[in-house]
Amino acid sequence: MAKVLILFAHPALEKSRINKRLISAAENVDNVTINDLYEAYPDFDIDIKREQKLLTDHDLIILHYPFYWYSTPAILKQWEDLVLEHGWAYGSKGKALVGRKVILVITTGGSAMAYQKESFNKHTIHEFLVPLEQSFKLCGMKYLPPFLVQGTHKLENQEIEIYTEQYSRLLKNLAEDKYDYNEMMKHTIANELL
Repeated sequence: MAKVLILFAHPALEKSRINKRLISAAENVDNVTINDLYEAYPDFDIDIKREQKLLTDHDLIILHYPFYWYSTPAILKQWEDLVLEHGWAYGSKGKALVGRKVILVITTGGSAMAYQKESFNKHTIHEFLVPLEQSFKLCGMKYLPPFLVQGTHKLENQEIEIYTEQYSRLLKNLAEDKYDYNEMMKHTIANELL
């Protein structure tokens, strides 16, 4: 069994149809810890030692957030800047996270088609995620394909339910260590595994 940590960051959860459902489903999965950053740190005063201990106590880290302005919500960037310290997470002596796995769970208002080079956003979702991917690789972590829920503004309740079930299944499979991680890397998104 793998211990899974979800770093959840949504600055307006009360307005979200999809993230409320996803995080609610995650609460029912064994071996999953949810760390709601906006709830834990409403003043953005992040407890670095607490966050570092949570990371080292878990095998797999999930960053779950809505895609804001082609990036993460502010508190997740603050978390990254403070918690992933030189000498702890990276650098010649920063080995605390080596070998841990990380996966992004992202919701976007724009559809998958909007994230194509020839479309509205002029870049793929993977191109926008390169800074996070490289940050985690710098920390010696294994970056896995993201789980994406796109076009959230137009999703019907039935579609939301399908994504919720997929997310729950993904979490269970990750916690039960059911995936061959080399096989996972052959996919562009984790959704393809479900």
